Amino acid sequence: MATVSFEKAQRWYPGADEPAVPGIDLEIKDGEFMVLVGPSGCGKSTTLRMLAGLEEVNDGTIRIGDRDVTKLPPKDRDIAMVFQNYALYPHMTVEDNMAFSLRMAKVSADERKKRVAEAAEILGLTEYLQRKPKALSGGQRQRVAMGRAIVRNPQVFCMDEPLSNLDAKMRVQTRTDIARLQQDLGVTTVYVTHDQVEAMTMGDRVAVMKLGVLQQVDTPLRLYDKPVNLFVAGFIGSPQMNLLEGTAVDGQVSVGGYKVPVDPTAERKMDGKVTVGVRPENWRLVSESEGGLPVRVTVVEELGADSFVYGTSDVEGVPSNVIIRVVGRHQPTKGETLHVTTDPQHVHVFDTETGERLSD
Repeated sequence: MATVSFEKAQRWYPGADEPAVPGIDLEIKDGEFMVLVGPSGCGKSTTLRMLAGLEEVNDGTIRIGDRDVTKLPPKDRDIAMVFQNYALYPHMTVEDNMAFSLRMAKVSADERKKRVAEAAEILGLTEYLQRKPKALSGGQRQRVAMGRAIVRNPQVFCMDEPLSNLDAKMRVQTRTDIARLQQDLGVTTVYVTHDQVEAMTMGDRVAVMKLGVLQQVDTPLRLYDKPVNLFVAGFIGSPQMNLLEGTAVDGQVSVGGYKVPVDPTAERKMDGKVTVGVRPENWRLVSESEGGLPVRVTVVEELGADSFVYGTSDVEGVPSNVIIRVVGRHQPTKGETLHVTTDPQHVHVFDTETGERLSD
């Protein structure tokens, strides 16, 4: 096992006007499951490929444990890569695919057989060892790709969107399997995904990226409860946070004619234009006389134990969709007007211009 350190590591593609990754600083602990997440083109896969040795590092340093691996070829870095498209050899059996890297490393036949058998048992692949990839489901193929990485006993696992090709049900099952497996093996893992639900459910810590720059590195719950800026607030959470632009007035935020109560910690920092964020589950339904924000229901997503209500408001500054989580079986109907409010401790306050968080 080993720590991983990025020290101002930069990747600048030839001919590009700006670097894909301007200079990332990131410390990954020994045995940690670190997830890099962000929208397409944010530099997360480039960062992973720099670690794996598949992309040149133009400036800065990458370390695995005490070793500077910045200039080392991939084969000398003691990492194992799991790709999005499995990258299995179609003419080889599962056993041969899993043992291939060991054969290249001149590991003895007995040792190869032993390591493959152990990995197959962990992954539930023992009965499929003599099959070829075309005879397996997508989830099974991904487990074979995982097995091929496990048998190498690497210091670091690098996983590049390994679940993207699976259907929704298989993706949920496989992400659970990967998280459990990583915990059992204790191998430092760097995992790339664009799916923030995947990131939140798998990572010990999550690094949110935008345009090659780290926005926040934190535990999933801290990201959800204390996003450091507007980008993280809007990106983390499904459905996303409601973001309403308003003006700071006497310790409250005025959104059109509606006053949003805010936490006292934000009051002294608020000045002029601010944006308040409210998670869907933090709205409270109130009566019209209590002066809540009016929301006209357009869509109701019924999920059984609760529902997500999507609506619009004619209050100036309110975005086109307001999302409200409603608990219980008594659901609003399309066309109905609800009135909602929230409590100060549930309101996130950001500077509209800089995006910086103002509330503690």
